[in-house]
Amino acid sequence: MIPFAYYEESAAALRAKISGFQPEVLMVLGSGLGYMGDIVEDPIVVPYGEIPHFKVSTAPGHKGQLVFGTLSGRRVAVMQGRMHHYEGYSYEEIGFPIRVLRLLGCSNMIVTNAAGGVNLDFNVGDIMLITDHIKLFMESPLRGPNLEQFGTRFPDMSFLYTPAFQTAARESAKELGLTLREGVYMYWPGPQFETPAEVRLARTLGADAVGMSTAPEAIVAGHCGMQVLGFTLVSNMAAGVLPQPLSGEEVNAAAEAARERFSKLLLTCLPKL
Repeated sequence: MIPFAYYEESAAALRAKISGFQPEVLMVLGSGLGYMGDIVEDPIVVPYGEIPHFKVSTAPGHKGQLVFGTLSGRRVAVMQGRMHHYEGYSYEEIGFPIRVLRLLGCSNMIVTNAAGGVNLDFNVGDIMLITDHIKLFMESPLRGPNLEQFGTRFPDMSFLYTPAFQTAARESAKELGLTLREGVYMYWPGPQFETPAEVRLARTLGADAVGMSTAPEAIVAGHCGMQVLGFTLVSNMAAGVLPQPLSGEEVNAAAEAARERFSKLLLTCLPKL
């Protein structure tokens, strides 16, 4: 178990680096989507390696740093890179940054990912609003003694993805003339892509997209009282949907192709949160 003192030490170290800046919105950016951190106004950049007890992101395309500043008039903390279970980190370690940013004052979180499309009506490049998630193949990041400083022992997950934030996302997409898909994200631990049989199982269970992140951070954020907005970029069709193999390169290529649309959507959503 990570002691509460570690969270406090990390938060204190960050406070010293950001000189009184108090972020309102935490943005956790997925594979190929870290470019949002590059457009933050008046940025203060803090590499994960300079923060006590933080783990270092090793996934390709994840810079591994926090960027503090302003976007669309909101004070943000942008995680350019996250931690994954497949990197060897525990789920508690994956959720560690979320709790630290909560101690810094973040009450809202936008979480994004690049994932495989399971819904046969989806196409590569679609943006999906996450309305719920399925977590079967991971232990809870809240496992172990409960830290009452963050939340209750048995947190409710009925409205984990904040309904009012979903409304804001729909309104923003409409303003921009963007098609916004909606659906359920299903977590798989990776790092291998899912098999065609696993994708069929996910579809049967009601999933619309499959990926290797997001659920751990969302659970931790909900536990400590944060409001959550989630988006999936359909970066590839999941295994078995198309007669072709999958690769990490196509994930990053799809993210780059969707850069303008995705950026505009996030920037339009931010003032509404």
